[in-house]
Parts: sequence; C-alpha cells; structure tokens
Amino acid sequence: MKAFLDGFANAFKALLADPSARSAMILAAVLYSFLYPSAYQHQIALDLPVVVLDLDGGSLSRALLRKVDALRAVVRVDNVPSMEAARAAVASGRAEGILVIEPDFERDIRRGAQGKVTLLAEAAFLARGTYVLQGLADAVAGLSRDAVLIQTQFAGPPAAPALTNIQRPLFNTREGYGSSVVGGVSTLIVQQTLLMGIVLLAATRREMKGRIVVSPPMLAGILSAFWLLGMASLLYYAGFVFWFQDYPRGGNLPGLLLFAVLFVAAVVGLAAFVGSFFRVRERALQIILVVSTPLYFISGLSWPQTSMPEWLTWLARLVPTTPGINAMIKFNEMGASIGETLPELLNLLALALFYGALAWWRYCPSGRTSHSVS
Repeated sequence: MKAFLDGFANAFKALLADPSARSAMILAAVLYSFLYPSAYQHQIALDLPVVVLDLDGGSLSRALLRKVDALRAVVRVDNVPSMEAARAAVASGRAEGILVIEPDFERDIRRGAQGKVTLLAEAAFLARGTYVLQGLADAVAGLSRDAVLIQTQFAGPPAAPALTNIQRPLFNTREGYGSSVVGGVSTLIVQQTLLMGIVLLAATRREMKGRIVVSPPMLAGILSAFWLLGMASLLYYAGFVFWFQDYPRGGNLPGLLLFAVLFVAAVVGLAAFVGSFFRVRERALQIILVVSTPLYFISGLSWPQTSMPEWLTWLARLVPTTPGINAMIKFNEMGASIGETLPELLNLLALALFYGALAWWRYCPSGRTSHSVS
C-alpha cells in the first residue's frame, strides 16, 4: 500500500512540477471546452450564398425564386446568364451553390408533368454543401405543393393530401452541427490531452534517468492518479460543458459512468505504454498532434465505417477513441442501454487490459531494481 500511495503522490508531484504537462492535461482541456464549441455556436448555417441560372423565365420560376429568397439557410446573390458563369462564381468563392431552372419548367408543370430543376453545391465544406442542398430542396418542395393546386384547377377542387410528412428529430433536437460533432470530439480531446500529459512526463523522466523501472504497486498508483485526472476531465465535458453549451446530454448516466471508467483506463494504459518509447519529449507532442484528426475520422462518426477498408476498421479498434466516441454518443445523446452499447464496452475493456499489460511489461520487468518517478 505504501508503494501504491507513493506512486499516486509522485504522479501528482511530477505533474505539478512540469508546466508543459500541466498545461496539456488541465489547462488545455478547459480551454478547448470553450474554444472548440465557439466555432459551432450558431449550430446551423445561415445565409449561404447561391447563384441562380433561370433558363425558363416564367411566372413559376419567379415564384420559385421568391421561395428561395424566403429561406434562412441560403441567400441569392446573383442571377447568372450561363453555367460557365455559375461555375466561375463557385470557383471564386462568391457562391456556395447553384440553382438551375431548366427550360420549359412552367410549361411542363401546367401540362401535368414534372418541372425540372438542378441543385448543385460546393463540396469543399461538407456541412455547408449539405445546408445549401437542403435549403434549395425546401424551396422546391414548397413550390411543388403550389404546383399541385395549379394542376388540379382544371380537374375540380383540390383534394387534401393523403399523407403529410412531419419531421421530428429524436436526439439532435436542434439539428445543429455543433450538437452532432462536439459530443464526439470532446472524447478525442480528453484522450489527446491525457495522452500528451502522460507521454510528456514519461519522456522527460527517460531524458533524465533512462528507462523507467518501478514496482507493480507503484505503477498501479501512478496510473490511478492519471485515471483520476482523466475521469475528472471526461465528466467535466459530459456534465458542465454539455450543459453550458446546451448540447444533448444525460441520456443514460449509469451507462455513461461505466463507459468513462473503461475509456479512461484504456487511454491511461495506452499513454503509459506509448510514453515508454520516447526519449525526447518534443517528439511526442509532434506525433500526437499530427494523428488527432485521422483518429477522429476513423472513429466512424463523421465517415461511416462501412465505407472504410476492413483492415482499417480493425486497426481503428485498437485506439480507445474509436469505441469511445461511439459509446459517448450512444449513452449521452441517444440514451442507449448497456446491452445496445456492449460491443463498444467490451472493446474498451479489452483495450484497458491489453494496454495495462503492456505498460506493466515496459515498466515492471522482473529482476530490476525499482525507483520512483517523482
């Protein structure tokens, strides 16, 4: 027990004595909780510029443009004379999308056929392109309802629609981009800040004394101290930050706590194992910062894992954020049960045991004299 408590205390002493590690594990986690969500404070995109190519020029095409002007997602910045001019507007950044009203648009509708329009969006920014297409589609849908009334003028009084489509979002009730992204990214932030701090401390110790050798109880105390810090960081995001930013939260609190215990344990074991290989602390920061964005993409939240190579999905499961991000979304936002999130929990449990064993192998070799890492 004394060795365990010594390791626990020495871990905090080393953290408080190292400004860089302290900034990475504590200050960075707090700063990111305000800086990162600030980019998504509006939640939805507004007034995205579009250009219109009207090849019909009839009264119905003008009615469609009035509906476009009434949208909050897009704003019509210009009517262009040709597709080449429309493409030039998008290429120059003056527009995010193009609405093309095809020839004979009004004639086809009045004859009972379907009028044709083409919706195009710039795909360099996926979220903006999605909002442009959705906004223009809403305008077209609104005109289509008016067109039904026009077509039925010659066939008697219009009948009430047989079906009415009513959309109600289940989880992301504000349908905001921040609500869909920040919850997952916060898990990555917790992992990377914890990883940077532990690796910095381990690399610094290796610079001073070479390979670190400790007793198993002392290693358990050290890892427990970092686990406590990681739990505080993750619960800070899941509790205060999501409440302060008004993001979806509190779907399944017992499941969220179980996930937090396993996720932080896996991250601490991974960080201790990875940190045992670095002799230069700056090199650790360079590598960790570079891999942050790829780790988010391979988690399957922004890009479906079904569209990834199978070998990449298996490799991604070796990183705690892959099951961690998905478990966070399921428990925190969707209120999933433990049974529904069992694959992610088992993945995290396996990673915690696996990386814990590797850390023990690296720091507690038999036959070596142990020393403190204070």
